[in-house]
Amino acid sequence: MNPTSILAAVLVIAFAAFGTAKLAAVPAMRARAEHVGFSVTAYRRIGLLEILGVLGLLVGAFVPVIGALAAAGLLMLLGGAVVAHVRNGDGIREIAPAIVLCLVTLSYLLLAVGDLR
Repeated sequence: MNPTSILAAVLVIAFAAFGTAKLAAVPAMRARAEHVGFSVTAYRRIGLLEILGVLGLLVGAFVPVIGALAAAGLLMLLGGAVVAHVRNGDGIREIAPAIVLCLVTLSYLLLAVGDLR
């Protein structure tokens, strides 16, 4: 396995877990949606986008440009998550998961774009 595949696997696992939890509207995700000012329906839509990003990362193993585009979309979602946390006055403990996933996603994206050349 190369570094791009390893990072893709980490992202697939993380976003599949978070996206599925949002789609299922588990109590923890309902509370988080309320905390950041989203309706449960809006949070489910975010979960759907995360699942679509997972699918894009999986397809990216065969069509690298799709993986890179999926990572760019996930990076935008994560940017929105960071902004939502900051607007709500959350501390580093609440923001850290989004920042860590941002760094992993950015690393994957840079490697994927490098692989395209």
